[in-house]
Amino acid sequence: MTPTGGKPVRVGVFGLLGSGNLGNDGSLEAVLGRLRAACPEAVVDALCGGPETVTARYGVPATRLHWYRGEYRTASRAGAVAGKGLGKLVDAVRTAAWVRRHDVVVVPGMGVLEATLPLRPWGFPYALFLLCASGRLLRTPVALVGVGAGPIADRPTRALVRWSARLAAYRSYRDELSRDALRAMGVDTAGDAVHPDLAFALPAPAVPAERPAGPPGPVCVGVMDFHGGNDDRARAEEIHRRYLDGTTRFVRALAAEGRRVRLLTGDACDARVVDAILDAVDSPLVTASGAASLAELMEEAAAADAVVATRYHNLVCALRAGTPTLALSYAAKSDALMAGMGLGAYRHPAREVDADRLMEQFRELEKDAAGLRRTLAERNRSAARRLDAHLAALTAFLFPHTLPTPREAP
Repeated sequence: MTPTGGKPVRVGVFGLLGSGNLGNDGSLEAVLGRLRAACPEAVVDALCGGPETVTARYGVPATRLHWYRGEYRTASRAGAVAGKGLGKLVDAVRTAAWVRRHDVVVVPGMGVLEATLPLRPWGFPYALFLLCASGRLLRTPVALVGVGAGPIADRPTRALVRWSARLAAYRSYRDELSRDALRAMGVDTAGDAVHPDLAFALPAPAVPAERPAGPPGPVCVGVMDFHGGNDDRARAEEIHRRYLDGTTRFVRALAAEGRRVRLLTGDACDARVVDAILDAVDSPLVTASGAASLAELMEEAAAADAVVATRYHNLVCALRAGTPTLALSYAAKSDALMAGMGLGAYRHPAREVDADRLMEQFRELEKDAAGLRRTLAERNRSAARRLDAHLAALTAFLFPHTLPTPREAP
């Protein structure tokens, strides 16, 4: 399909994509799958954090998000400070020039409107503001699709997030909490949609209707380089030590019972936590997964008897795979996800991991496993239907004169 002028639709995708976060890349994969099915002639490119990875993995031409290559390194010298400052000005021009080349720009999923993890206002919040302001000035619609949002205490960050949301042409959220957070910031969300996380549009691995009889199977433990949120900077190391100690003790207890444990990650930075646990436990029963995509994480989760995980998209993958899951919850988004999938009772605070209490909850999870698998199968079918309907409506909204609306999946 092509627009009225006969040229292919030019679609830009934007975000911290290809930077090592599997959840962000999974959201991109879901959106690309829909775009390519609905409009194979569309010309797609990206402005993102890891352009080489995005091009190699998805076949999408990509441009580096920031002009200054040291954007995410701490600037301690005068030259680095000057480089960052100049980069902010250059990025304003670069972003506007990139937006101008497109008919529409899509920000696929991700927690782009939240501060549940540490960030600075002049980092990604500023980059997102440049994108949305450029879109408004140049009349290129910017769509924030299935994004996460949350309360933000830091005033500059909150202001940038609020204006980014206001300037976007389209907004939808992955949970009600996100929409409520934007409304509390003064954004008119009356016409905004809520739907399941974009990862629910990815194919789920095949799982048997009944688990085979035999000895207990493996347990997947999804770990995270967790130091608290944006408001926890003063005690970040204390939070990290407590999280690592409690998680390590839990893994050690599983291994002592003869259980096989697979350590999962969701971001490149999580590898250091895996290494620390492997060094501390030192058991052949505990191994590290090499999963490099949400699809591979789902396969790992599907092969497990149960999953205990921290990072949000580790939880999504486990739930999508239909595996009984216990969340080491660090934010309201994790609580909302677990409640929506019928597992709201199986949560444990990531900031205060108590290995003994966590083991008690884990035993309760395994005891209820058969019923939880049935609940997850039903909730997954519902989530897939709702998300498919939303993506069809999104396609029609963005490209009313160019794209057919896909039929809703049965």
